[in-house]
Amino acid sequence: MTQNNSDRSVEQPFISHLIELRDRLLKVVVCIAVVFLGLASYANDIYTILAGPLTKHMPTNSTMIAIDVGSPFFTPFKLALVVSIFITVPIILHQFWAFVAPGLYRRERRMILPLLIASTLLFYLGVVFAYFVVFPLVFGFLTAAAPEGVAVMTDISKYLDFVLTMFFAFGICFEVPIVTIVLVWMGLVTPADLADKRPYVIVGAFIIAMPLTPPDPISQSLLAVPMWMLFEIGLLCSKLFAPKPNNEINYPAEYQNFDGD
Repeated sequence: MTQNNSDRSVEQPFISHLIELRDRLLKVVVCIAVVFLGLASYANDIYTILAGPLTKHMPTNSTMIAIDVGSPFFTPFKLALVVSIFITVPIILHQFWAFVAPGLYRRERRMILPLLIASTLLFYLGVVFAYFVVFPLVFGFLTAAAPEGVAVMTDISKYLDFVLTMFFAFGICFEVPIVTIVLVWMGLVTPADLADKRPYVIVGAFIIAMPLTPPDPISQSLLAVPMWMLFEIGLLCSKLFAPKPNNEINYPAEYQNFDGD
């Protein structure tokens, strides 16, 4: 009888967590759907804005093309859906935070919330940097490199896939300061260790940039150099989060007398 009650007490919190997770996921889906419905009528205009960095460098009388039959219809709506997800990222993070926060210690809550906000802003910064800085230079270089007699006419679906890949690559790479801070905060490395590995980080940044950017040194450097600079910023900020020696640590009250149960 006691064993059955114990099993039920374990099962009930698990089911309640699943129900809460389902409810929060539904809220996220509803928010994305509402934003998507609001943007659907402007899908073509949004795509025109996204294609701006390329169309500005295309030769006169040259246009983008749609190879697949459904591309003129589905590609702008695909972009509108992705933009809807981008816009609702703060809501997604809020739902994630509300789900995991009750299971965290006070010290962890004070750390994770600012990191979530900073990581979101850095991801947006990476996307903005790619659109306003990288794309004009890359597309200007690629269109100018076309051989004589070759008409530059890019498929709208291929262009969208390329741009989204670049957005994702730059957004993730701009998370370098967050990764650096978390590694130091968790005690896996120290700021001094990271400083000693700076030459490897610089080489690694260029290696990572090679498959994520077009095959030209300009776009590769436009991703690798910011990664290096962001690493230096993260290294500088990580010194504020480095764990103190054991005899200097002031544990919060909830950590004291913690027996691991």
